[in-house]
Amino acid sequence: MNAVPSPNTRAPVSTSPWAEAWRRFKRHRLAFFSLWLLALLSLVVLIGPLVYKVGINDIDFTARMKGPSGAHPLGTDDLGRDLLARMLYGGRISLAVGLAAMLTGMFIGVVIGSIAGISRGWVDAVLMWVTDLFLSLPQLPLLLLLIFFFRDALKSVFGPEVGIFLLIVLVIGGLSWMPVARLVRAQFFSLREKEFVEAARALGASTQRQVVRHILPNALGPVIVAATISVAAAILGESTLSFLGLGFPPDIPTWGRILNDSRDYLDIATHWAVFPGMAIFLAVLTINFIGDGLRDALDPRRVL
Repeated sequence: MNAVPSPNTRAPVSTSPWAEAWRRFKRHRLAFFSLWLLALLSLVVLIGPLVYKVGINDIDFTARMKGPSGAHPLGTDDLGRDLLARMLYGGRISLAVGLAAMLTGMFIGVVIGSIAGISRGWVDAVLMWVTDLFLSLPQLPLLLLLIFFFRDALKSVFGPEVGIFLLIVLVIGGLSWMPVARLVRAQFFSLREKEFVEAARALGASTQRQVVRHILPNALGPVIVAATISVAAAILGESTLSFLGLGFPPDIPTWGRILNDSRDYLDIATHWAVFPGMAIFLAVLTINFIGDGLRDALDPRRVL
């Protein structure tokens, strides 16, 4: 006689791999808190200028280098410009540079790593030779050299803000794809011999279908973790260029540019450097914690 199922018996609930990864990520409390903190920071720099309508270049010589006050919550610089307004505006640029440079580097790295990982013979050898060549180049001197040679040409074509933005994104993204390419290539070498790929190959799936439908989706976990690290590195890279005076023009504030402007007044206007430095520190720290959480959540061998 067949047993009658109890009405209180619950049917097993199946979850997708991404839903399971999200559940595991939420258990990583520091990463989950960092995600909300980064979202709040992004929301502040996006909506802040619409609420706090103080001009970023409004000069008030009577309030030069004043500390935080009711009129200027984060103080002013040497020309009396409001630091909160400039930081809200600059935060958009710094975060946009980080995201755009990450996407550029990820795209180049995934494409090259995928081609090298699915190919055999001279194609793989040439692509890895190019990757090793880029890895051997000194990053910061090459970055400064490219900015110096091409910034005037792009500024004349696209304007000072858009031209410098495109140049910084392309240079930082173009010099950060190599670890991603090696990571994707290693994942492809491991996954292309798995049973589900062999089954797809036996059923007549083309190489393109094997890559797009079977191998690449299963290789994205480590790539997503690497992407979070690339965002933080890109924000630091843009801040370094701006601090050295090779980033955006002086009238376009970014967090790094504000730090560069404050370096001669650290003893009499400490607030001028503290607040942009804290913003960069907070953004990079939260992104790194999110990367740690994603690493744990996307690794099935870890128990959370």
